[in-house]
Amino acid sequence: MTLDPEQFDSMRLELRRGSLVLAVLARLREERYGYTLRQALAADGLEMEESTLYPLLRRLESQGLLISEWREEEKRRKRFYRLSPGGVAMLAELTAEWRGINASLDKIL
Repeated sequence: MTLDPEQFDSMRLELRRGSLVLAVLARLREERYGYTLRQALAADGLEMEESTLYPLLRRLESQGLLISEWREEEKRRKRFYRLSPGGVAMLAELTAEWRGINASLDKIL
């Protein structure tokens, strides 16, 4: 039986979606602007398009999990993001949940 590439891509994206939220929250324990966040995630093996990252950052901020601030750096205005206190708490809870799911999947797989 052959694998349907479209079906695999769809399921792979579904699997990545929740992981990306956790990765972004974890990387924003340190303040970053979008480009350096993308670089850090890519260095960790999680490539992300700008068209995915920036809407995610806006959504997390609207949910109260991130704080952003416009600043000038290198003669350019950049929007810096960091975890809010609620984001710190959410990251801790999601990390515990992730570890539990991962341990269960390790047993199953």
